[in-house]
Amino acid sequence: MSRQAAVAAPQAKASQGAAPRAVAPPAAQPVPAPAIDTESGVPVYAADVVARFPHDSGAFTEGLLFCGGALYESTGKEGASDIRRVTLDDGKVVARARLSPQLFGEGIACWQKSLASVTWKTGIGFRWALPALTQTGKPFRYAGEGWGMTSDATSILLSDGTPVLRRMDPVRFAERGRLAVTLNGRPLKNLNELEYVGGKILANVWMSGFIARIDPASGKVEALIDLRPLIAEINNPDPDAVANGIAYDAAHDRLFVTGKYWPTLFEIKLGDEVGRAR
Repeated sequence: MSRQAAVAAPQAKASQGAAPRAVAPPAAQPVPAPAIDTESGVPVYAADVVARFPHDSGAFTEGLLFCGGALYESTGKEGASDIRRVTLDDGKVVARARLSPQLFGEGIACWQKSLASVTWKTGIGFRWALPALTQTGKPFRYAGEGWGMTSDATSILLSDGTPVLRRMDPVRFAERGRLAVTLNGRPLKNLNELEYVGGKILANVWMSGFIARIDPASGKVEALIDLRPLIAEINNPDPDAVANGIAYDAAHDRLFVTGKYWPTLFEIKLGDEVGRAR
């Protein structure tokens, strides 16, 4: 999204005794970063790269997931939003459904044999039959903004940039619960793209370079994953080229991340603890 808002970016202590690397917040409304401590606070883990795959550098990535063994992605911006099925090895788009030009596409979630997709400010969502990505049924409505989505065994989880995730009924898309997310007891805003992995919620924290691992029962952030070295590798000066997109291939226990306008899709695994954020 092209939203201009400040994010409190946690800092992680660099490995091998180096000094902590500072993350400069956006110019508007700067927010101090949390202090670093080696003995208290939420652990911060490195994201070790297992493999690299091609990714469409023109994709304004808003959602990323595996469903039925296939990789799907949603993209944003008015006039360029779509839902696509992508081949992992070469990054090619093999099926695509385009949204109306006035809509800003956002997250997607897998439910049974279909995908649900939402839009940013228009409060309208769609369902797509798989694998062809043909629209099925009538569009659905919801209140507020749509950012990221994922699904667990019973609900679809929806983020809207606030510290609160909404639990939505998968059939009617009506809200049936909320989860307040906190980092060391403080609300964590700017939750964006979501993925459900191993009983935990992973969330890109917009503009921060970190993924938060959230306990779905309490809403507490249990750990952060540091994607800043991947962002440095991409080295895209566009302020919108943020990390966004988390996909878990449960059949092969593989975790993937990418970002807006990134030419690379990274397969990663959790690395060593590199610091604590508090």
